Formats: sequence, C-alpha cells, structure tokens
Amino acid sequence: MFVSHLALTDFRSYPHVELALERGVTALVGPNGQGKTNLVEAIGYLATLASHRVPTDAALVRSGAQRAVVGARVERAGRATTLEVEITPGRANRARVNGGSPVRARDILGILRTVQFAPEDLALVKGDPDGRRRFLDELAVQLRPPLAAAQADYERVLRQRSALLKTAAAALRGSRGTDLRTLDVWDAKLAAAGARITVARRSLVAALAPPVTDAYAQVSAGRGEALISYRSSLDAALEDSSGGPGGTAPDDAPEPLVEAQLLEAMGRLRSKEIERGVCLVGPHRDDLVLTLGELPAKGYASHGESWSFALALRLGSAALLRGGATEGPWAGDWGPDGDPVLVLDDVFAELDVRRRERLAELVAPAGQVLVTAAVPGDVPEALAGGRIDVMGGEVARVL
Repeated sequence: MFVSHLALTDFRSYPHVELALERGVTALVGPNGQGKTNLVEAIGYLATLASHRVPTDAALVRSGAQRAVVGARVERAGRATTLEVEITPGRANRARVNGGSPVRARDILGILRTVQFAPEDLALVKGDPDGRRRFLDELAVQLRPPLAAAQADYERVLRQRSALLKTAAAALRGSRGTDLRTLDVWDAKLAAAGARITVARRSLVAALAPPVTDAYAQVSAGRGEALISYRSSLDAALEDSSGGPGGTAPDDAPEPLVEAQLLEAMGRLRSKEIERGVCLVGPHRDDLVLTLGELPAKGYASHGESWSFALALRLGSAALLRGGATEGPWAGDWGPDGDPVLVLDDVFAELDVRRRERLAELVAPAGQVLVTAAVPGDVPEALAGGRIDVMGGEVARVL
C-alpha cells in the first residue's frame, strides 16, 4: 500500500498543493515552519480522521477559508482508490471515494492505513490517559472501521448523561428536587456503547502486547522488558463493591457481561455522580498501563527509555496493521502490499544516534516510508531514497 498522489486545498498553510509520491522512502526536507508536517498530517488524517497535532478540525482549515479539502490516490495490489474529505468546521465532514456521491467521512476509514511517528508520541508514555485512550481508539478503528460508530455513539451519550448529572448536582446544591427517570435511559445507552468499546480495547491490548514487547527489545537492544495492560475504571468500581454480577471481569469477558457490570456500577455510584456532576465509570476513565520491568514507565523510565517505549507502541501498531495478530478478533491477513504507510514526522531529531539508527533499520523495509526533516543530515543512511524540498509552501522534487 502506498499514497501515489496528495492534493490539498486550504489545508493548514496551503491554498493549494499537489504532490506526487512513490513507493519506498521519501524524505520531505526543509526548515521548520515551511509546511512539511502539514503534508504528512493530511495523509494521517485520511487514515484516522484525526490530527496528531490538534484535537479539533477547526485548526486544519487555512485562515480565512471556509473549508479544507484533503485528497489522495491510494495504490494497493495494482488498484488505485481516490479518497477526498471535505473539512467544514461546525458541520459534519463529508467524503468521496473514486469521485462518487458524498458519504459520511467515517465511511472511508480502513481504505488507507498509516502509522505516524512524531515528537508528540512521548506523551503516550509521560502524558495523561486521554492520549493513550486516543491511541487505542485510532488503532482500533483502522483495524475495525465499524468501531468508529460505537465511539461516536459513546461520546454523544456521555455528553448527554454528563449534562443531566450536572443539572441534578445543581438542583441538589439548591435543595431542589429533580426528575432522574431520564437518567435510567442514558445509563442503558452508555452501558451498551461503553461495553463495546471496553471489550474492543481489552482484546486489542492483548493482541498488541506481544509486538510491543518485541519492538521495545529491538529498539532498546534488549535493555528491559516493556509490557502493556488495560486498566478499566469498571474493574476498580467492582473491586470496591461489596458484591456485584461476577466481580471483576476477565479480559475476554463478553459484551453482555460488561454491559451488565457497567449498569450495576452506575447504579451503585449514582449518588456520588450526582454529587460531583460527572460520570465516574466507563471507558472514558480507563487507561493503557505501560510497565518497564516491574515499574510503571511514567515517572520511572528515563528519557531514552520513554522514547523507546513510544516507538515500540508505534512499531507494534504497524505489526498489527500488516496482519501481525495470528488469532483472536484482531487477526487478519491484508495480503500482498498490505503494509501500512509509515510516517516519521521530525522524529529523528529527537532521538540519540543508537535509537535513530535502530528505528531506521526497522522501518526501512516498509512499502512506503515518509520522513520529514529540517536538514538532509537528519535522515539516517538506512532511509536513503527520494527527496522533496519544502520551502515557503512550495514543494520541489530533488533529482
């Protein structure tokens, strides 16, 4: 799989730009602030409908423009598919496949698969849980696109239920009564959507754990063992209870059991939730736990170890996306030319010599690798290939 053509209109700093790309390695080279990252960010957006730099789409539209358009031609096994997404702040984004009628943007998920390495990845190890949850959810959607609908449903229900809890909390502080019968309806909706996400994340972490451990050993030259696990707020709630349906759920618990446990936990925590005006249990409060040896990576890993762990998470993702899981719900064989596109956005400048050389050796065999760098010397020799200079929003291939 590779992107052979990229076209942007009013995306970030570009009024309009078109860029031809090839298989193998291509380095986008130019000083900081010239638009290199904008180009690879657009490719990542087509794969995940999210930016690795900003949480909302509004910043992706060029200042003064009403909308942005991101288009690409994706080649796989001799077939070309054209994708186009129209980004309109305040409205639902629309997409087209092969120039057809507009469809929901999420309907294109799964056509292009990418793994993006970036300086922001260090926050996966050192940052807050929301970044790690987003990492899992974006990977899950690339592997199983229908999960995007479950994630959207959960976010919508969570907003509605949270608003109702805040209303109830305000009424309680004012010594006023409030009708909470509607809350039962939102409890049921949240439990149904939350169970699907929880089960998906748990099984994804189980499938991702072996390739992450292997990748860390390769990047770090065997210095320590990297382990990942899933910590659920539901498990904590059940452990604190005096009883409940089945106690803490195993990692392979089916959706009906998890749904029942979420409902039980919400019912038991209702008074606390109303008092605080927030939802206290559900996948929005879960975390991906990263352990180095016997210690949590966050707070104990050195800067270099944290970088190795972040790289291992991305390399493990690439392994799953190319069909690295041999059994379970995430198993799949994408067939020939199934490698995801690897994007390394200014990451080599952040790494010491040993880690940059090891990473370069590990990613070089991929079908397409896109590297951004401020100067040609930042690109390791193992990633020698094509080069495109980016300067002032202009792109030029170097022969």
